[in-house]
Amino acid sequence: MKAAFTEKKYLVTLAFVISLFMMWGVAMTMGDVLNKHFQNVLHVSKSQSGLVQFSVFGAYAVMGIPAGLFMKRFGYQRGVLLGLLLFAAGAFLFIPAANAASFSFFRFSLFILACGMATLETVAHPFVASLGPQSTSDQRLNFAQAFNGVGTIIGPAVGGMFILSSAVAADLESVKQVYIIIGVIVVAVAIAFSLIKIPSINTSFDPHQDQSVDQKLVSAPKRLFQHKHFIWAIVAQFFNVAAQGGTWAFFINYGHEKMGLSDEKASYYFSFSMVLMMVGRFAGTFLMRYVKPNRLLALFAFGNIVMCIIVAQSAGWISFIALLMINFFFSIMFPTIFSLGLKDLGRHTQQASSFIVMGVVGGAVFPPLMGLVANKDVASAYYLPIICYAVIMLFGLKLFKTSD
Repeated sequence: MKAAFTEKKYLVTLAFVISLFMMWGVAMTMGDVLNKHFQNVLHVSKSQSGLVQFSVFGAYAVMGIPAGLFMKRFGYQRGVLLGLLLFAAGAFLFIPAANAASFSFFRFSLFILACGMATLETVAHPFVASLGPQSTSDQRLNFAQAFNGVGTIIGPAVGGMFILSSAVAADLESVKQVYIIIGVIVVAVAIAFSLIKIPSINTSFDPHQDQSVDQKLVSAPKRLFQHKHFIWAIVAQFFNVAAQGGTWAFFINYGHEKMGLSDEKASYYFSFSMVLMMVGRFAGTFLMRYVKPNRLLALFAFGNIVMCIIVAQSAGWISFIALLMINFFFSIMFPTIFSLGLKDLGRHTQQASSFIVMGVVGGAVFPPLMGLVANKDVASAYYLPIICYAVIMLFGLKLFKTSD
């Protein structure tokens, strides 16, 4: 008999947790809108504005392990509430940051908000996986990730309409108002979630629940960091999110400087590129029926090497379409690297998951570096992510292999 997607008793809880995926998707891409807005209003350089991503992704390095320990000690529900409270606190800190017109204060606010995002992401993935049969956990996670994709579409669309619009683009008042609304929504979700009675969840790892689990791997004597493919997965994830952070950070700049688009219109194209990323996820899921995941990962990484070369040529719409297509090829990278890195780890799987999530800190490092190049020519900055895709391609071709 085919296993159920979930159970009736988990439906309300699952709906709430899936909504979290959308929330941090909105917040993540809103940061890229703020990147351009701070250049306009606070008159910071591109390399300085890249520190927005440093603040956001740096929070993942800080909160990854503490969030996991908190979840282990206090459970999923309290872990979610901690994440939501940090998320809301960061949003409300935008009020004094806007009043002070301080770039440093905004970065601190984003760091607190992103600590909430990191906590939610650390907790939500295993939470969703536990809300039903183990054999259908991948389906639930992919379904939840689809809503994260919806959030990444909403973020730049809202930012373009309410922050980069020509009617409000000259001040910080619109930023303050948007983040007050975000804070209120997050608090409302937190209150509602605190009132939910979470059904009992069996979080213990039982190999008898899934016949695909190899008993010898569960009791394998190897320590976690003796698994080379896991270490390379952390490296690949670092470079993956590094490329993502840099590409997104200067997308609007490219649209404005190279295509002559207004900041508002460029943000709508950015939103459309997120639609292409969702299309890529569906296409990638289909293609994996016929192509091994590691090979498809390598193929998509090669695709983005080609796209970056075209983007860097400043060849009008040809280059801009290539910039849009980068998100299509991005689509499968994060989850595929994640799943390949966790392969055959048995009892180490949960611990390994926390370390691979921390690879997201790559997004803190690359945008400032790309910004240094973008200060002179934003198109040339897109040569840098080629390094990242070369590493990912190598991981997909060779370094993903598990060792006995």
